Amino acid sequence: MNKKIFGVVLGLTALAASTAASAHVDIGVGIGIPVGGYAPAEPVYAPPPPVVYAPAPVAVAYGDYDGWRAREWRERRQWREREWRRHEWRAHEWRERHDWRGY
Repeated sequence: MNKKIFGVVLGLTALAASTAASAHVDIGVGIGIPVGGYAPAEPVYAPPPPVVYAPAPVAVAYGDYDGWRAREWRERRQWREREWRRHEWRAHEWRERHDWRGY
């Protein structure tokens, strides 16, 4: 009898010491008692909700905020092109006036 009590106390002490020093390690002790098995119930799927059609939302834009960057880019590009053509035309006129043939 003393051996059984000593074994139980030793086992509980070892279990307590191991859980205190385990640092987040789970130790599981399972006692296997045979019980009849069970199967999980079949999953029940709910039908999808009905499709609801609603009118499209109306987009409201106050002011001219839509596309201002594209418009500004286009205007700057047009300005650069006008300036380039003006510069080329002035250079052409100068060459014509001074009879410059490029060599």
